[in-house]
Formats: sequence, structure tokens, C-alpha cells
Amino acid sequence: MVCLIAGQTTAAETTTAKSKVAPLKVLMVTGGSSHDYANQKGILEKGIAARANVQWTIAHQGGKDRNQMIELFKSPDWAAKYDIVVHNQCFGGVTDVAFVERVAQAHYAGVPAVIIHCTVHSYRHAKTDAWRKVIGVSSFSHEKHRPLAVRNLQAKHPIMQGFPEVWNTPNGELYKIDKMWPNCKTLATAFGEDTQKDHTCIWTNTIGKGKVFGTTIGHHNETMSTDVYLDLVTRGMLWACDKLDDSGKPKPGYGPAKTK
Repeated sequence: MVCLIAGQTTAAETTTAKSKVAPLKVLMVTGGSSHDYANQKGILEKGIAARANVQWTIAHQGGKDRNQMIELFKSPDWAAKYDIVVHNQCFGGVTDVAFVERVAQAHYAGVPAVIIHCTVHSYRHAKTDAWRKVIGVSSFSHEKHRPLAVRNLQAKHPIMQGFPEVWNTPNGELYKIDKMWPNCKTLATAFGEDTQKDHTCIWTNTIGKGKVFGTTIGHHNETMSTDVYLDLVTRGMLWACDKLDDSGKPKPGYGPAKTK
């Protein structure tokens, strides 16, 4: 199922900006196992639309089966119509190399991406590094569920401006990071009680012509629904599209609608 949803398509800054700036065309890809994607797609869609000038297309495919090669990704130009893709999916059982490399190629070619939580574990057993290079990190397992103390390591980075020095999440599932790829830059970490070490949980990456924002945070709806989380992901999305200024604010025309 693919549906088009009109988000907040007016800007906060000026009437002139509103008349000239088209909303970002954002594709959300969601579905798969182990997560409440039926509700998370609404949390992200509404939360980001309240913070940025976006027009959503949501592709919720694959049901709850981790082994699904979803229909959307069977076309080589699956991302061509969009300014950015938000990936919030969990297809850890898919190992078809040609399929995985087709998914990755869109981002190598320059379509920006937001990578959320189990997207990092999707395709993790495929015998190709193409998707892992897009993400910027490799992870194959996670720690037990518990709240996380997320430490902001780059407070001056536009994405992290406004993020707390330490954010104690309502709940969490920390991914064990096994490898950082060369262009990946850590923005925040959380300490793993099981592994007794810090793991990157917020980062940026570049691959080919594409920019990527990623976070392994987002298993639980109560965490995803917080202002801290939605503010973070919105800034990350705008950064990947080059629509975030140095102070962490949307560039003119890309902010939310004014409320009357």
C-alpha cells in the first residue's frame, strides 16, 4: 500500500517564502516484523509535518514478515520522485543481494535518507555491504530493553542543537554497533549495560552523492512520540536535504505552518 498524505505545506517564515517554496516530497518506507509500524507511521508523519514543510507518501508494505522483498523496491527508480526517503522498516530476513543493492543504489545516486531503528538490522545477513555502507554502521544484535542515557557528543552540530546534554529515554533497545563505516560521524552515544561499552546511536553518513541521518533509537512508541525525538528526526531529515541552517533551524520556507 502506498498512500499520499498532505503534510504541513506552508512555511512559518514569511508569506513570500510560503508562495515560493514547495514542500519536501518525503517517502516513508515502513513495515516488517517486531514493531508497531501501524502506529509509528502516524507518529512520524504527524510529528514531522508539525515541524517541517513536507508532503508525505507512505509505503507500508510487507505486513509483519521479516522475509518480504517489498514491491516498492522491485523498481530500479523506486525513489526517483522524492526529495528524501525515511526508512522505518524491519526486514532482517531478506538476503537477496540484487534486491538489497537495488535499494541501496538510490542513495548512492544521491537521494538523501533517514535511517530509523530496525532499518539498521534490515538485510543484515545479506552477503553484500551495500546497505550497511548506506546506513553508515553495521549492527547484528541489540541489548535488552531498558531506558537509555543518550549523550550528546556534538552539541554544536546543527542536528544536535536543542538536543539535551543527556537524554534519558522513556524506554529503549540499544543496538550493538559492530562497525563504523569511514564516512560515518557519531553525534550521540548510549552506554550498553550488557556489553559494558558505549554504542553510537545517532549519526550522520555520506555515501556516493547521498547524505544520511541515522538513529537506532525508536523501538518504543513512547520514545518516538516525545518532542525530543521528533525534533531530532526532523532536524536530521532537513540536514540530509540541505534545508537546515547552522543554528539547527529550518531554512526559510521549510519550517512548519504558523498556528493562529
